[in-house]
Amino acid sequence: MVEPDSEATETPLYLRVAAALREDLAQRRISPGSRLPSERTLSQRHHVNRQTVRSALQLLREERLVVTDRRGTFAAAEGTGPEPADPVLAARRPTFPGGPRAAEALVRASLAWEPPPAALASRLLLTPGEPTLVHRHTVLGPHGATLQRAVSWFSRPALAEIPQLSRYRRGRDCHRQPDLRLLYHWMHQAGLRIIHRESVGVPPGPATTTAGGAARLLVHRVVSDQHGHALEITDIDVSARSAPWTYEFSA
Repeated sequence: MVEPDSEATETPLYLRVAAALREDLAQRRISPGSRLPSERTLSQRHHVNRQTVRSALQLLREERLVVTDRRGTFAAAEGTGPEPADPVLAARRPTFPGGPRAAEALVRASLAWEPPPAALASRLLLTPGEPTLVHRHTVLGPHGATLQRAVSWFSRPALAEIPQLSRYRRGRDCHRQPDLRLLYHWMHQAGLRIIHRESVGVPPGPATTTAGGAARLLVHRVVSDQHGHALEITDIDVSARSAPWTYEFSA
């Protein structure tokens, strides 16, 4: 049961409900495959409204801990984990480059500490030439062809507000293949209300296809908090090959 206390007053209610349900799932108080209590029951148990419960369940769905169908919401069956990242990025919703397969052979990811392009510094609340955390991510096809390249720059507020990012100091842990698949969940945990804004286009000039003839898509993503401060700016270059770029939004 989630009860108000002095240490949790700054934590959004839906995160507290999600944490309680996550603990129930981890401790098998809700067994794999079994049905969760109804939204009404959960709202009464945790003393919150049903919209708060829906937000908590949505977060658990994104973590692949629960699934919902016409019958209700159920704990994910054993062996069910995060969906593999499609190499050609057929994403159902915006996800951070790196995804669940960040440690596998077809993905190359790295972290560095360096200044962003001058045009992005002010957006990231950095002074010109000030270094920040940079994430680079490449997806390779079965024969080594590059299917996707992405580079992400993190803002000063992101490094200050998100503990899981702040641990990556200059040179520290940057030599290891990073897995930032829970980045947007970390943002929620930090109490940030994130807004995704993405621009999709094709490159100018003749370089509109890859060497293999696949169409190229350029995606510019800005993830901001509830105050309009940029947290992350990502540029993605995708070999579109056969997969569509699909978005799913919820109000």
